[in-house]
Amino acid sequence: MDGQGGNEMRDQEFTGQGELLGAARQLLESFHRSGLRWMIRPEGVGIDIASRVSMDSVTAIGPSAVSAVSSLPTPVVRAASNPNVPISTTIPPANDLSQEDSKESELARAKKTTAASDLVSSSSAVSPQDFSWKLPVLDLTERESRFEKLKKQVAACKKCPELVAYRTRTVFGDGSLNPKVCFFGEAPGADEDKQGIPFVGRAGQLLDKIIEASQLRRPEDVYILNSLRCRPPNNRTPAPEEVENCRPFFEMQLEVLQPKYIVCLGAVAVRAILQTNVSIGSLRGKFHNYRGAKVLVTYHPAYLLRNPDAKKLVWEDMQILMKDMGVKPPKK
Repeated sequence: MDGQGGNEMRDQEFTGQGELLGAARQLLESFHRSGLRWMIRPEGVGIDIASRVSMDSVTAIGPSAVSAVSSLPTPVVRAASNPNVPISTTIPPANDLSQEDSKESELARAKKTTAASDLVSSSSAVSPQDFSWKLPVLDLTERESRFEKLKKQVAACKKCPELVAYRTRTVFGDGSLNPKVCFFGEAPGADEDKQGIPFVGRAGQLLDKIIEASQLRRPEDVYILNSLRCRPPNNRTPAPEEVENCRPFFEMQLEVLQPKYIVCLGAVAVRAILQTNVSIGSLRGKFHNYRGAKVLVTYHPAYLLRNPDAKKLVWEDMQILMKDMGVKPPKK
């Protein structure tokens, strides 16, 4: 021991500085995207959030963390200027955080620490999915125009150097611009990377069957997109920072489309849309909310290829969707 035993013991609770800081940054940026304005103060005076996510909790993991937090966009770290902003609506104290969200999802491949998991999942208290669409309902011409501009931005994006170096092309999305349902997946694979269209490989073929069995048509009734627009090397799980880099793109796609239903396919999609680490098994069987859209959680088709027994669970989820849409399931 070197006289800083307290700090060392606290450091041992985390697997690394980056993971905790990334979780903190995601939480603060989610407040920013929601229209909330917060100020972080070392003493935690004046605004409740400061006493929950204080500078003390960041400095405990080193000077680099302080500089990273300082680099957040100015609106994230300034005091609320709008008296109508619900400042009192804050995340609960650390000892009140749900322990449910700290448990590993059965589909999660990356090891998470309890502290980071709790910090991310606590964002559900005032998360973006609780708010309505920002844009008015757009006509088809305006949707096409906005998507063309967005596609060019996606193709020019170089925020993730590893993905940029590995990709053949970007994969924007595919389907109707007035969809009944949006299917939201993980990331492009090899086939998608070659063709520039999501879900065209084996998993995509299975998704087509699921869509057809649900009395929907591809592409007439659905729009399909992913958390990432670039293929990760060797089809690895997308890193949280990669999803965050792509967030402005998929959030704007959904904002333009404003679907009534979104089906999240797999754990990565769930974390991107609902911003929670709760397991798919716990989230299935009911609708969740994303800016006014009804969100249904189910397993990714690639998971079904490895675990055929789970197909019956996905069919149960699709029946929930059909019932809410007023569609009769096909007779067996």
